[in-house]
Amino acid sequence: MHRTIQFLGSSSGFLFQRLKLHGNHYYYAKPSSRLIISRSPLYFRQFRASSIRSESNPDAASSSSSAPAPFRLTDNARKINFCQLCGGPTKREIPDGDEKERAICTLCGKIAYENPKMVVGCLIEHDNKILLCKRNIQPSFGLWTLPAGYMEIGESASEGAIRETWEEAGAKVEIISPFAQLDIPLIGHSYVIFLAKLITPHFSPGPESSECRLFALDDIPYESLSFSSMLITLNLYIEDIKVGKPKYHYGLINKRPGTGPSEIHAYTFDYHLRI
Repeated sequence: MHRTIQFLGSSSGFLFQRLKLHGNHYYYAKPSSRLIISRSPLYFRQFRASSIRSESNPDAASSSSSAPAPFRLTDNARKINFCQLCGGPTKREIPDGDEKERAICTLCGKIAYENPKMVVGCLIEHDNKILLCKRNIQPSFGLWTLPAGYMEIGESASEGAIRETWEEAGAKVEIISPFAQLDIPLIGHSYVIFLAKLITPHFSPGPESSECRLFALDDIPYESLSFSSMLITLNLYIEDIKVGKPKYHYGLINKRPGTGPSEIHAYTFDYHLRI
């Protein structure tokens, strides 16, 4: 089983040269191609089999004798009982040419596809402090978070992060660089967090926040953070600062089924790639 991540390279077309992957193996593909990260087939049993072939073993993908089992509806999938187009009742079947069980309208035949949501936000550095917002809404009411929220149609990830920061913290920011992408398969969320700086040293809570505050790194309220994604992001940032400067991170947050958003320690952090 292979997973593929495409990274931007330099003008010469080479991939980033400094990689550190925790708990896994990696190797380089040729310039201007993909980085192939090999994972245990057992670990990725829940994922769709990839048809990508390894640069070092081009016959690997074709040597498998068994086809992947079709996806089945899982407990965390949203139950769609009625068609969003005509309002007719749905049934759950695997459509022709598909692998996953989906809601299909029994009247018009429309298939309901469910896609993950992207959450974008900013980790704002100012005078060696980090800007956090205390949530004024559920879930995780009264807990601290980086300014972040769902990306909207018609905007880029960075534009969404800037907008969310303005809405939640009343702060005008400039994006410095991408910092982390954290996927949470259980709930269908993908977080994209950017490093940013304040354009002006002014901020104030928006409707979704009751308070905004700059925290020194030693004073970050780790036990009062809103989500596991916030805990991991801040921990990664602190680790990077201790060894020099921020890197770029990718990883999977595997939340323990049945736990709530504010149970921030109920997870494992897997497949961590640091660049």
